[in-house]
Amino acid sequence: MSKKTLPLKEVSIAGIFDGNDNFIYEIPIYQRNYAWEKDEITTLVQDIYDSLRKNPDKVYYIGTLVSFHKGDNVFEIIDGQQRLTTIRLLLGALEQNNLKSKLTYRARKKSDETLKAIPAFNIDEKDGGIENGYKYARTAIDEIVPKDERAVFCEYFKNKVHIIHYQVPKDIDLNHYFEIMNSRGEQLEKQEIVKAKLMQKLDSDEERTVFNAIWECCSEMNVYVQQNMTKLDKEAVFGKTLIEFIPNNFEDIQIQYKRGHDKETESLSIENIIDLNVGNWVKLEAEIEKKDSFQQIIDFPNFLLIVLKFTRMTEPGFDPIKFQLDDKELLNEFDEARFNAETVRLFAFNLLKCRFFLDNYIVHHSKEEDNFDSNPWKLQVWHRDVASKKTMLANLCENNEENGFLQDRLAHLLSMFEVSFTARQRKNYLFYCLLYLMGKKEIDLFKYAEFVEKLANRYFAMVYLDKNMLNAINTPIPGSFDEVILKENRLNWDYFPQPTKFAFDNIYGTGEIKSNGVPLFIFNYLDYKLWKLYSVKLRGKEYKEDHYIRREFFAQLGCSDFGQKIFDQFYFSRTRRSLEHYYPQANATGKDGALNENQINCLGNYAMIGSEANSAGSNWTPLTKLDHYLDQSKKISQISVASIKFMIMMQMCKDSQKWDFQSIVEHQNKMVEIILNTK
Repeated sequence: MSKKTLPLKEVSIAGIFDGNDNFIYEIPIYQRNYAWEKDEITTLVQDIYDSLRKNPDKVYYIGTLVSFHKGDNVFEIIDGQQRLTTIRLLLGALEQNNLKSKLTYRARKKSDETLKAIPAFNIDEKDGGIENGYKYARTAIDEIVPKDERAVFCEYFKNKVHIIHYQVPKDIDLNHYFEIMNSRGEQLEKQEIVKAKLMQKLDSDEERTVFNAIWECCSEMNVYVQQNMTKLDKEAVFGKTLIEFIPNNFEDIQIQYKRGHDKETESLSIENIIDLNVGNWVKLEAEIEKKDSFQQIIDFPNFLLIVLKFTRMTEPGFDPIKFQLDDKELLNEFDEARFNAETVRLFAFNLLKCRFFLDNYIVHHSKEEDNFDSNPWKLQVWHRDVASKKTMLANLCENNEENGFLQDRLAHLLSMFEVSFTARQRKNYLFYCLLYLMGKKEIDLFKYAEFVEKLANRYFAMVYLDKNMLNAINTPIPGSFDEVILKENRLNWDYFPQPTKFAFDNIYGTGEIKSNGVPLFIFNYLDYKLWKLYSVKLRGKEYKEDHYIRREFFAQLGCSDFGQKIFDQFYFSRTRRSLEHYYPQANATGKDGALNENQINCLGNYAMIGSEANSAGSNWTPLTKLDHYLDQSKKISQISVASIKFMIMMQMCKDSQKWDFQSIVEHQNKMVEIILNTK
């Protein structure tokens, strides 16, 4: 009797597209159009890069591909076409376009011609999804993979990234196979498996009903948690103004839940609850209140891991350094916790409370694109005005002159961390902030801001200025943040070393030797220090340009006065992630008076800008860059070059009409002096 199992083969990306056989992978007409967006492509690139950095010899599995071999080396793609198309786009973004095998779209001429037109897309009619996917792929590589690692990344992607290729046998009934695929429905996501396992530990259906209500209330991440409850439940948990967290434990929530529901309401069984999309407790009063939707900085699976880590901090023998804030390890980390009914109740309580602090005390991003004239980072609370009974948003710090600086300070600090650690599995800073907030009965906003700034200072002095905490390219090693921030599983402020210029120069170089790399956090931390220096000395002051205080301020920066607008409108844009050499690499020959590779690879010659600006002008001379980057016609987006450090560099160049090694050294010395000041 012939076997009906599906033969499978593990194959590398090079084996798919660049092997000895000239394969054709055909996307049939019944498959949907290419639909991967920026977040999905960026996450994939980040995961592959992380795997490379962790162990360059280890294979990284990217998923499965199911195909039907039609003969003549033609494979009709049954399942996995979105992933396969993304792989092709990433190869194009890595300039790997002379491939032996082809990906084609059957009966979709526009899609097929768009794939063939990579990378220039010089055709009249284009498939917008594929073109945008290519742009997202190129941007993700520009932002995540340093230029000097591109070749290594490309080789790793081609040879160490593998896919499991299922080839459906010729004698199988394809109609029956499709029927099985369609009838299986969506597989349970990892978080749903976690939910089911936790609920099984609880003692009663009543507890499981409340657990389900909390879970469903918290799982919708782009809406304020206060909005995900009925009117009665909101007041029971968050008070009449919706801005305080009242319960002390899971039992308190259970009591309030019972009071807010009809006694005749039936409890739900485990099977009922797993099948529910939304529990009764989280039904919104749509006719009364419209949801305020925003872009949350973390997804639900990774947020669950942060709550789990917090819940386990008091567990005997728990080692936070070994805990992985990575949703790929979601099931493993929850299995490791060994829950019982008591700890499940504690986890549920922590989940709801952490969500309250995440929404109201941590920044999130509005849905608008980054632009120079509007800060998309929001640090706002959702509250109810008792007199009018209307619900609305307001800044976390009250809108008055005294609190204006505090609001901006907190928003800048939190968004500085966020743009430095965009990957959702790298948000250690978020865990520390929530650990601080969860430990306070009342939140003093000034002390909270002091805490976040102390956290930034410790990141800089105790991780980024300690060679033992960094790898060969000056990126923090796993566990380094927990090691310096936590002591006996508590926040540790006992010891703080004064950062020194010697330590900075020893790690990041002075131009005498080539730097091994300057991490994104260093640039963002420096921009925050520059903004704070301005806020202390000039913010809100109407000094004229020739006023001695204003002259002293710009002299401290090392340049002439370029106005206050750049400081007043500054924010940490998510688009400024590309590292540019202001004196271009292409000109660093070391001959005929030109600078050499060592001299240009240091903080004094580096600037963080938007990837589009970097792509357009990476080989321009410093003076040519002035003409383009400061062009008032805005052909290059102002937000792409609006880093305070970069504006200082350009003003220095404008002042002297040159950018030489002396300029680089002078600029670096000024910036290091400012970044080392921990006040």
